[in-house]
Amino acid sequence: MRINWIFVGILFWSVNSCAQHRPIVHDPVVAKEGDTFYLFCTGPGITSFTSKDLKNWKQADPVFSESPDWALDVAPGFNGHIWAPDITLYKGTYYLYYSISAFGKNTSAIGLVTNTTLNPENENYKWIDQGIVIQSVPNRDLWNAIDPNLIFDEEGTPWFSFGSFWSGLKMFKMAPDLKSPAQPEQWYTIARRDRNSGLQDDDPGNAALEGPFIFKKGEYYYQFLSWDFCCRGENSTYKLVVGRSKSVTGPYVDKEGKELSKGGASLVIEGDSDWYGKGHNSVYTFDGKDYCFLHGYDAGDNGKPKLLVMEVFWKDGWPVLKPLK
Repeated sequence: MRINWIFVGILFWSVNSCAQHRPIVHDPVVAKEGDTFYLFCTGPGITSFTSKDLKNWKQADPVFSESPDWALDVAPGFNGHIWAPDITLYKGTYYLYYSISAFGKNTSAIGLVTNTTLNPENENYKWIDQGIVIQSVPNRDLWNAIDPNLIFDEEGTPWFSFGSFWSGLKMFKMAPDLKSPAQPEQWYTIARRDRNSGLQDDDPGNAALEGPFIFKKGEYYYQFLSWDFCCRGENSTYKLVVGRSKSVTGPYVDKEGKELSKGGASLVIEGDSDWYGKGHNSVYTFDGKDYCFLHGYDAGDNGKPKLLVMEVFWKDGWPVLKPLK
C-alpha cells in the first residue's frame, strides 16, 4: 500500500502555510539556493519550509507526494512520517537522505532522493528516489539505520554517519556515487554510551544517543549528536553534545579528552525554563556565518517541537550557540 500525502497534509499545510517565526519542526536540515533557504525535516513525505532571512518560514510542498514503494517492506509499522533527512549539494545535484523506521525498533532503512534544484518553479525540478542506501534488521544488526549525515573529508572522500541507541553511532566510507557503502566496506563506531547487559538484540536499550552531524571548522571535524530522550513533549530531555577530531573517522574526544566512542561528550545546549529539551541539529556556513538548526520542545505551548535557529561562535576551539537576532 502506498500512502498519498497530498491529501493527508492539506489540513497541516493550511495551518502552517503563513509565514512563521517558529514553525513546528523536528530534525531540521537546510540548504541555500539563490536567495532562498530550504529547510527539510521529519514529517509526512519529508516536510519542507522556505525562508529568505532564516527568521520567517513558509511551508512548502513535501518532497514525496506518495511514500516510497519499499517503505512498508522495510518497516511494517511505517506510518508515513519520514524521519531525519540530511541534504548535500554535490556536483550540481542535491542528495537528500532520509529515514524510514518505526519508533523504538531498528526495522529501518536510509533512503536517498535527488534533485538538480530546490526551486519548484524551475523546469528541472523533480525529486527522483534512488532507493535504499543502508538497512538495519532486528536480531541481525545491533545498530539502527536512521539519522543520516554525509560529509567529505579534506581529500574529497565521502563518509556517511548515522545511528540511534543500540550499540551507538556508526560511520562508513561511501561509494563515489553516494548511493551505497564503498567496497570493501570500512566501518567505524564514532559515538557510544553504556548499554545495559542482558538485553535482547532488538531492544534499543538505555544508551540514549542519536543524530550525528559532522561539521568541519579549521583543523577539526566536530561531531554534534543528541543525548537522552526526544519526542516526549514536556518530558523530553534532549540535549546537544559535541566532540572533535582531526580525522573524520575519529576518535572524537570531548573537552576532557574522553572519546565519544567510550561515552564521552561535552554539552553544547540543553533544555531550560522555556524549552523542555533541545536537540537533533545541523550546522552550516551561510554568507560567512555559522548557523545551528535544531528543534526544541516549547514549554509555553504544551511541549510542541519548534524550530530554533542559532548562530555558532567558537571559544577555545569549541562551539557556543547564541540565539539568532
